[in-house]
Amino acid sequence: MNIVADTNTFIAVALNEPEKKLLIRLTEGYDLVAPEVLPFEIGNALTAMMKKSVLQKDEVALAWEKVQHIPVDLRPTDIRSALKIAAAYNIYAYDAYFLECAISLRSPLLTLDRGMKRVARDMGIALLESTK
Repeated sequence: MNIVADTNTFIAVALNEPEKKLLIRLTEGYDLVAPEVLPFEIGNALTAMMKKSVLQKDEVALAWEKVQHIPVDLRPTDIRSALKIAAAYNIYAYDAYFLECAISLRSPLLTLDRGMKRVARDMGIALLESTK
């Protein structure tokens, strides 16, 4: 089964965030899929963290290297469809790309973003979450 994984899940694993173990457990045995913009969004998130002094300059490259070891199938995005989602829910296009991917693949979404979870539920997208 495919799981559409949001950017924040990759960042959390690469940076050994508290959610890392749960994310790995939830995705074991499944194939991770993401829109083809994922590497660009990860790069942007890492440099934003550097600009906010959350990461040091050398940690940005190290985190990128860690992300490269996470297998993920990058898929083309129907940008027109994603923009309709973004407009309908007043969200960023980057978030809509992941929602559109989940819809088009009929796959559950894995995200740490509460707002994105709310929109996904409203759209009828299944969420991969802990049952504890």
